[in-house]
Amino acid sequence: MPLRGDAFVLRTGDWVSFDDTDHQVVALSGTSVRLRSSDGSETVVLASYLMASPDFAVTGADPLPELEPSGLLSTVPASVLAAAQEWERHVVEVETGLPSDAAPGSTPRPEYEPATRSLAERDAAKAAELGVGIRTVQGRRYAYARQGLWGLVDQRTTRLANTTGRADARLVTVIEEAVAAETPASTGTRSRLIRRVIKQIEETHGPGVVPIPSRSTLYKLVDRLSTGRHTFGSAVTRRQTANRPQKPFTPTFAARPGEQVQIDSTPLDVMVVLDSGLTARADLTIAVDVATRTICAAVLRPVGTKAVDASLLLAKMLVPEPMRPGWAASLRMAASRMPHKRLLDVDARMQQAAAKPVIVPDTIVIDGGKVFLSDTFTRACNRLGISVQRARPRTPTDKAIVEATFSAINTLFCQHLAGYTGPNVSRRGERVEDQAAWTIPELQDLLDEWVLAGWQARPHDSLRDPYRPKKAISPNDEYASLVAACGYLPLVLRGEDYLELLPVSWRAINDYGIRIGYRTYDTPDLGPFRRQHSGHTTKRGLWEVHYDPYDLSQVFVRTPRGWVTVPWVHLPLVSARFADFTWQHARRLATETGLDNTNEAAVARVLDTLLPRAEHGPDTRTAKVAGRTRAGAASHRPPAPRAPEPAPSDRTTEPAEVIPFGVFDAHAEAERWL
Repeated sequence: MPLRGDAFVLRTGDWVSFDDTDHQVVALSGTSVRLRSSDGSETVVLASYLMASPDFAVTGADPLPELEPSGLLSTVPASVLAAAQEWERHVVEVETGLPSDAAPGSTPRPEYEPATRSLAERDAAKAAELGVGIRTVQGRRYAYARQGLWGLVDQRTTRLANTTGRADARLVTVIEEAVAAETPASTGTRSRLIRRVIKQIEETHGPGVVPIPSRSTLYKLVDRLSTGRHTFGSAVTRRQTANRPQKPFTPTFAARPGEQVQIDSTPLDVMVVLDSGLTARADLTIAVDVATRTICAAVLRPVGTKAVDASLLLAKMLVPEPMRPGWAASLRMAASRMPHKRLLDVDARMQQAAAKPVIVPDTIVIDGGKVFLSDTFTRACNRLGISVQRARPRTPTDKAIVEATFSAINTLFCQHLAGYTGPNVSRRGERVEDQAAWTIPELQDLLDEWVLAGWQARPHDSLRDPYRPKKAISPNDEYASLVAACGYLPLVLRGEDYLELLPVSWRAINDYGIRIGYRTYDTPDLGPFRRQHSGHTTKRGLWEVHYDPYDLSQVFVRTPRGWVTVPWVHLPLVSARFADFTWQHARRLATETGLDNTNEAAVARVLDTLLPRAEHGPDTRTAKVAGRTRAGAASHRPPAPRAPEPAPSDRTTEPAEVIPFGVFDAHAEAERWL
């Protein structure tokens, strides 16, 4: 229906409802409106604010018409839409005298001539023509004036379908509970769920009390109530869907490097070869900077990630990545776009550093894993002034960027390696264990090189050039851009800071040395501190001892003169470094053979035979422990601190260092030559 051009215009002198009070428009100036209330006070408001007010209305004017919902019109059946369009012809003819499809130059029929017939007479003529009541014609005109063609559609055909139909409400409730119970369970069939539903209804309400529809109707009802929940599909997808938060996802944003770093661990989808010859998957722990998408550090560990690994991850993040033999010269920081000279002025180690930025995090987002909630990790973060933010339980969207990075590593790196297992069992090939070719140290070196060449220099879809938004840039380019914008300059750690990130145990220094876990550590450098008070009264005079769970062959003691490296007294009996889990396994073996597991000499002899015997089996558990030990010992560590200066002495000649001979083991020597 055509409208007058001035039908919905605000003019000076009109009365409007605004802010629960009647106002008169006294002046219009650009986009401002001056209003005078009934009590005489005047207010100037913006026209957009005035018209957006919920209670705004022009007094005495017709309400604004509603636009036709074109999307809903496409859902109406064709016969219903044709009937509405036919009514539109009749309504327009009553209003204007001519139907909507009249040809140019047509004249109105006498009974619909607006010049000679009133609107009431035209309504009566149309009612007589169509054989309906006058009220029906008037109601259609009013509906058309408010909603257009949508007002003429038979609304009975537009009602939303009831998903449960005529099913009993008690039956619907039980089905919904059964569908919800399928979330943590293994995937079953619809028939199993229906059987459980019928059984539950009969136990709750009694047999025959609740009407049960036919089998086909039950299947349709179950399908409608389980829509979008993957009840009968993938169990992983079903659990992931159930864990999604109800609120809309909020993208994580950071404006400078280190503003937020997300850390997480996951088993890598690659079979690796342990030194024992067995194959197993490795745990990958990574730290991803949100602002630049830089993989600040990536650490591989066999079987299970320990608490110390998260702390070592911090140490690896905060020191420059050194170039290694065999790496291309293009991977040097000097060959990249990063501010190499500026960083070189801060730390000389940048001269031989690889092209990966050193990022000091302000906030670290972690999950509820024990590796990150340990005292070792939180103590390291507190020392470095890093805020730790814990993600909500079973809410991976809180650290979605690191989760997406794991997926990218599998796609861009892991699937090209020998021994790739695929993301799940349904995508795993045949005899993948036989295809494994890389050890953990070798795979760690490959991963470090790929991070530099395949990730840091590769354009990332989430990183965009601000001047060319359609062009993706690499994490290194984004780092260089943000450094120039925010003036970020990292202060990297020293090599000795590695010791600060190790776990701490408070012990006394006795005549025989230090005892930790049925092991004795001693060195002549402890001489001035034996039977002495450390000065820490809250620790009852005990000394601060740091140890590496992956290398228990030595510990580190903080003294007033600096760090003292203290070796294990029975180290000559053992042919290799050993970890904490190796020592515990050796104690269990000693107990099984009837030895005293508190006698460290006896345990040391068991430990010495543990690694060579694991090469031949068949003790699979022992072989796995041996492989984990050697992989942990092969990992990169900063150089050990220098020993403290010796105390002044009256002797002119220092005694020579005594190097004890190890016990000769013919089997171990033969294995070494072979």
